[in-house]
Amino acid sequence: MALWFAWLVALASIAVAGYAAYLLVRNRPVDNPLFYAAAALELLLIVQTVAGCVALASTSRDVEGVTFVGYLITCVLIPPAAVIWGVSEKSRWGTGVVVVGMLTVAVLVARLVQLWSGHA
Repeated sequence: MALWFAWLVALASIAVAGYAAYLLVRNRPVDNPLFYAAAALELLLIVQTVAGCVALASTSRDVEGVTFVGYLITCVLIPPAAVIWGVSEKSRWGTGVVVVGMLTVAVLVARLVQLWSGHA
């Protein structure tokens, strides 16, 4: 797994969370730029999942495969769930759900790096 790409994904997730937090403070619902940013993050996460599974299959590292793949799949599932929930909730807390979801993705990606590096 390319660690630089994982950290790029984590930073992108934090950036999306930051924009969602800005909307939350301004008492605004999920808007199109936030939706598109979450979609771009989702594409990055799909690439990371495919690359992570390929790297796991071709490595001789001592990595817990089931846990690693579980984290990869969970990372892919959280942004759509958070955005769908955020769009359906018309109050400011819909945007808050997106903030929590994106920060969760950042933490999961950091945990993926730990698993891959053998610090698990």
